Amino acid sequence: MIETQEIKESIDDFLARQAADVERVIRAAATAEITPRFRQLAEDEVVQKSGPHDLVTVADRLAEEFLTRELTALLPGSVVVGEEAVHADPSTYEAIAEGAPVWIVDPVDGTRQFVRGDAGFCTLVALALDGVVLASWTYAPALDQCAVAVRGRGATLNGTPLRAGTPEPGHPLTVATSHPDFTTDDQKHALLGVFTDGFAARPCGSAGLEYLAVARGELDAVAFTWELAWDHAAGLLLVEEAGGAHLTREGVPFAITGGNALPFTAARDAATARRVADALAAGA
Repeated sequence: MIETQEIKESIDDFLARQAADVERVIRAAATAEITPRFRQLAEDEVVQKSGPHDLVTVADRLAEEFLTRELTALLPGSVVVGEEAVHADPSTYEAIAEGAPVWIVDPVDGTRQFVRGDAGFCTLVALALDGVVLASWTYAPALDQCAVAVRGRGATLNGTPLRAGTPEPGHPLTVATSHPDFTTDDQKHALLGVFTDGFAARPCGSAGLEYLAVARGELDAVAFTWELAWDHAAGLLLVEEAGGAHLTREGVPFAITGGNALPFTAARDAATARRVADALAAGA
């Protein structure tokens, strides 16, 4: 416990001194490997992983390599759990629950959008220790937006504080939900809870940008059915630090280490999170 506390204090000091350096690295990765390929991808630079909605491009791979090299250099002793590295070696995912500081990286979140030339993609980076996210960065290069959250210190978008606020009384809750291709039959049934009166549900785009929309108060909630930490770690902290909350279908906060009752929600405030979680439980 003493060692963990010492590491935590060291990370707090790192964030106080070098959070801007992390943003610089993320922007540099996008400048070097992502934006030059936006709307310029050759056919052989896009590959399907598990199916037509699960794509990887050369930009994903090279940006993750860039971030892995530079982020671990910024914080010696840290490790990286990246989407593409885990695809190559699933055992590397276990580092999220181990004792070293871990960078959780999705180099291009919203790869489908990126491939079709849509600006709705972003790079997600979170810094966690013992399963707790301490800081996060959500960078959308084509939109010139960078959201930063540090646990206990709030969230900003391009330097301006973010507040999620509360939904307008009397209006249906707007909810972005998982794509049907990524849901089991049981999860589809649970999601029916937000396709009822009082909700206005729609399919989600980039998970990172949907979380940002919640943190900005432009979307009331998300309802997702998968646990992969690189899609959620950055956004969950962003929503929390903007005043929001997250709950699984069982009514407990989502854990990036896994084992969650799915679907789960992140919402603009605690009351909205509870309402959506209850609807998901009722749908199940």
